[in-house]
Amino acid sequence: MILHKSRWILPLALGLMTLVGCQKEQEDPNANPTTPTPTTPTVSEADKIKDTALLYSRDLYLWYNQIPATFQARTYASPVELMTAIRQYSIEPGFSKAVDRWSFAVKQTEWDNVSSGIAGDFGLNVFFLKEGDLRVRNVEPLSPAGRAGVKRGWRIVALNGNDNIRSTNSKAIVSAVYESTNTQFRFEKPDGTTTDLTLAATEYQEQPVALDTVYNTGGKKIGYLVFNSFLGDTTAIKNRFQQSFSRFASQGVNDLVLDLRYNGGGYVSLQNSLAGYLLPSSANGGELMTQKYNDKYARFNQTTLVRKEGSLNLPRLFVIVSNNSASASELLINNLKPYMDVKLVGPSNTYGKPVGYFAVPVGDWYVFPVSSRSTNKLGQGNYFDGFAVDRQVADGIDKNWGDLSESCLASVVKYITTGNYGPRIAPKGQPAVIEDPRIINANEQLVGPSFKGMILPGTSPKL
Repeated sequence: MILHKSRWILPLALGLMTLVGCQKEQEDPNANPTTPTPTTPTVSEADKIKDTALLYSRDLYLWYNQIPATFQARTYASPVELMTAIRQYSIEPGFSKAVDRWSFAVKQTEWDNVSSGIAGDFGLNVFFLKEGDLRVRNVEPLSPAGRAGVKRGWRIVALNGNDNIRSTNSKAIVSAVYESTNTQFRFEKPDGTTTDLTLAATEYQEQPVALDTVYNTGGKKIGYLVFNSFLGDTTAIKNRFQQSFSRFASQGVNDLVLDLRYNGGGYVSLQNSLAGYLLPSSANGGELMTQKYNDKYARFNQTTLVRKEGSLNLPRLFVIVSNNSASASELLINNLKPYMDVKLVGPSNTYGKPVGYFAVPVGDWYVFPVSSRSTNKLGQGNYFDGFAVDRQVADGIDKNWGDLSESCLASVVKYITTGNYGPRIAPKGQPAVIEDPRIINANEQLVGPSFKGMILPGTSPKL
């Protein structure tokens, strides 16, 4: 979870400039002019930044007291390697290995784009359905791919004229899809026809709500909301929530499917708002979550209460998840569980990230040492292994969003209308669980640029 871009102003910062700055010696008027005046060794700007990043980590990190005194910041090439190195000291009771996989550093200009939901690429994400079968997993509607009409489920049969679309060629696929500024795609559509499109990378505003719709099937009114990120224009997203849930209520929805399978997290303020729409009216005013810091800042632990939004009253919720469902997505699941029956369906457990961090400015960098953890009303929150699914179902990336034959959605609708999930469903030619190590490894590389974190609203400790 990433705490809001509001900066922490710490007393520590007053001392950092002195500790890491290069101070000029005062001249002694009585000194012999022929005697050289001692000077402080020059410290490079890069080393000052690394020293400062470590000092902040020794103060803010959840496991600050486990960073050894012998740890030297200047032995690392940049803040990126430094923040990765401190992860090894995150030993948590009940876990045999370090739990921190997230402390990181990034240039401020890069982070400002990520946190605002501004992307600069083709706007599509790809995954192997099986060996030799590469599919479009998601498309941003305002991106070059979205504006060109590309849809989830389309098959990519060639890139820049190269039809070697196999797991063994994943590095070249990553380069062509995620790292290039101009790529020629040959797509195969569901009807078997092909189309050639040349896409040029541009900046665009991401649209987290990919779909909201209502199904009337099996005597049930089922709402379906595909929500791919808690990042972006928070005002616009909250307005979309209001529109979606007003529609669900007006059409008499009595069951809701929330699709978070690709949602890596984002602003906790949006999580709070979405929780308000999902929770029943009886939860209003109850404890939603508590944010906790290390023992130095425990006085700033903060509890957020439920604020009920809209008129929809759901006794249960179905959530489609995967190992890309992370941080704020998992926070939402954890916070809802004390109040309602939450059933999880998808290809795998969720990611497992119950902790968060602040954007701490250091030079032209932001550093993010893990600085907080969250718990729900029942004090539960150590889900470092993720949440287990109630029903494991393959990701139906051969179908577009909202297709009732898409494997995950079909399984949930089956349960809502009959009381059981039915047989394990998978796209044609795909096993219910991908076990081929070649495909698993390739897909790990093909996840593409993604954010996994939570950004807390402006409630950081005023130190």
